[in-house]
Amino acid sequence: MNDKELYREMGTLTKRKEDWQGNIAYVGSLLEKHSPKITAKALWLLGEMGLLYPEETALYVEKIASFLDSQEDLFRERALNALGRIGRARFETVKPYWDKMFGLATDDNPRVRLAFIWASENIATNTPDVYEFHLPLFAELLHDTDDKVRMEAPEMFRVMGKRRPQWVIPYMEELQWLAENDANPVVRIHCAGAIRMI
Repeated sequence: MNDKELYREMGTLTKRKEDWQGNIAYVGSLLEKHSPKITAKALWLLGEMGLLYPEETALYVEKIASFLDSQEDLFRERALNALGRIGRARFETVKPYWDKMFGLATDDNPRVRLAFIWASENIATNTPDVYEFHLPLFAELLHDTDDKVRMEAPEMFRVMGKRRPQWVIPYMEELQWLAENDANPVVRIHCAGAIRMI
């Protein structure tokens, strides 16, 4: 099967959630010895599978986490996505790699920084307490040089504001200022949403 056919097959599998549990090992096998496009797709799909079947995907978490060190930007991005989804379902599975994930919060590639925020939102949804002392980092990301990163950063405060509002209150003034003054309308909307959640 060539890459085009394999990618198409993975696309079909993505839509057939009823087949996920029985295909986790197959998708896991695609993390090695394939083109970057296939590897990236496998990383993403394993993350989605892990949200539903964290126990079954636990076997591949170490391999997924190894891509956090990749020179390929897309692999770092997709590894973060996958660990975030699996960590949302079962944080203990990804906990050994949590500090390494934080190392990518200041990655040179904005898509990787964006993926870090998104992964953190996923984990914080069910395990908010691990972020108690890390909100200053997300406050810095509110002022990132990349618009898409700045658009996503307030969402972490929305997620935390719903679960641990007392930790977000110190950032209310900053969020309010951005909600009223930021040049990007999405940043303004997302900051306002975080404030409403508190």
